[in-house]
Amino acid sequence: MSTYDVARVRSRFPALAGGTAHFDGPGGSQVPLEVADAVHAAMVAGLTNRGSVTMAELRVEAVVSAARRAMADLLAVDPVGVVFGRSMTQLTYDLSRVLAKSWGPGDEVVVTRLDHDSNIRPWVQAAGAVGATVRWVDFDPATGELPTSAVEAVLSPRTRLVAVTAASNLLGTRPDVPAIAEAVHAVGALLFVDGVHHTPHALVDVGALGADFHACSPYKFLGPHLGVLAAAPALLEALRPDKLLPSSDAVPERFELGTLPYEALAGTTAAVDFLAGLVPGAGTRRERLAVSMAAVDAHETALRDRLEAGLRALPGITLHGTAARRTPTVLFSVAGKAPREVSELLAAAGVNAPSGNFYALECARHLGLGDAGAVRAGIAPYTDESDVDRLLAALA
Repeated sequence: MSTYDVARVRSRFPALAGGTAHFDGPGGSQVPLEVADAVHAAMVAGLTNRGSVTMAELRVEAVVSAARRAMADLLAVDPVGVVFGRSMTQLTYDLSRVLAKSWGPGDEVVVTRLDHDSNIRPWVQAAGAVGATVRWVDFDPATGELPTSAVEAVLSPRTRLVAVTAASNLLGTRPDVPAIAEAVHAVGALLFVDGVHHTPHALVDVGALGADFHACSPYKFLGPHLGVLAAAPALLEALRPDKLLPSSDAVPERFELGTLPYEALAGTTAAVDFLAGLVPGAGTRRERLAVSMAAVDAHETALRDRLEAGLRALPGITLHGTAARRTPTVLFSVAGKAPREVSELLAAAGVNAPSGNFYALECARHLGLGDAGAVRAGIAPYTDESDVDRLLAALA
């Protein structure tokens, strides 16, 4: 395992200079200088609409191409299968409408209560619009586990699509997506994987996951606000989204509505490069990502263990979720205090650990936490032991 120098990493994040301990990464990570500089450079370089004549047009083409290649390296996919959009939510809604064109009464769509609502409501609404049936999968509220058997139990020859998260943004639970994919494909259905909370914490291989569609958000892994959808180009070729008549009919452009945010694409490339350089070394970008993400995983897991041990030692605190495979995300409640009251107490101590259901509404309700949810502390590549200790001290 390569040495992870968290002090070196932290030095690249201007937001940390204010002294705040940021545990709000699951909602949107802080941004390193390299990403901000890339966004700035793109915006002042001279950009225009895409084309092949002027320097501005060629510069835009280079920015788009570089971003597709960067995301392809991050996710181990074909760059031609990388679609950019305003957000994961927008891309999921767009895709749900496209896929629903082939659904009808008697067809079934599967969603889980572990998921963020952006991987539930678009599918529920698209199914409802065409008379398809929605099948729900529950997770174990005591552990936060989503057993593969629970998904298998609702599959049938009429299943058209299964939507599941690669990691819960509320509990951190990481279901066995490859096993779920095998079951889904056995009945001839498609698998849509929400990788938004998973991608910042693990080396992703969309093919190994078995995902037909994989969505993520660069602003969760140190980049700008943007959404990314990845799929095999051949699968995208088979889909016909609604689009403007003059717009390109090529894949992936036929799925990208309007002009892309070129500065955000430049920042996304920089974010992937930054991740690849978290542990300095040689090799291809994918090889460097493998080394860096392994080191990040070890660093973040150690901090999560430190945080959970400290929370268990404090009176009146309940930890939610004990799944065997989890991201470094800790959800907890404090006896006698509303979740917002706890997050306000922490904020006053310079610790950002927000409260709520974080759009995982079905998950929070299934846990018995209601819409108010609980307090979430998310560990990021720039989190260090002093951050964890400050959070614990503020609760003591």
